[in-house]
Amino acid sequence: MKYFKDLTRLFYKIEAHDDKRQPLSLEQAMAQAIKQIRILKRKNKKIIFIGNGGSASIAGHIATDFLKNAGIRALCFNEPSLITCLSNDLGYEYVFSKPLEMLAEKGDMVVAISSSGRSKNILGAAAAAKKKGCFLITLSGFSPKNPLRVKGRLNFYVPADSYGYVEIAHLAICHNIADSLKI
Repeated sequence: MKYFKDLTRLFYKIEAHDDKRQPLSLEQAMAQAIKQIRILKRKNKKIIFIGNGGSASIAGHIATDFLKNAGIRALCFNEPSLITCLSNDLGYEYVFSKPLEMLAEKGDMVVAISSSGRSKNILGAAAAAKKKGCFLITLSGFSPKNPLRVKGRLNFYVPADSYGYVEIAHLAICHNIADSLKI
């Protein structure tokens, strides 16, 4: 039961801030994300989710929920042939930035998910998203000094050093936003 008690307490410690590093309550940050997604839906733009490992699973799961349940154009770059081709031909650090360069459009949203906030391919993709004029949302954890934590227009940080806690919190944040869009 300790695990669940610690996890419950962690949800109240999640931090968020905007691109000017102004702190936001979790409720304010989610409201801003929802508002931006509604704008992009009206403009027929899309959301692209990216992540490695467990975060890749979150990206795929949530992209499907945004598409099916919230009616938002959403995708992720977890196709094995895409990942293996790009990592083989260009290097693993480009598996997300190269597709973003080719498929992202100004006004799209990119949601970058990384427990550590230090993955080179996620950081490169964050830079590519900003260069394309995408609205970038980051979800990270572990160290409060992780570099991804300050890259987005909206940044969610989970102050935990356990993959399980961070990934569960990231998934809950994404589900909260997706479920709020159905209303």
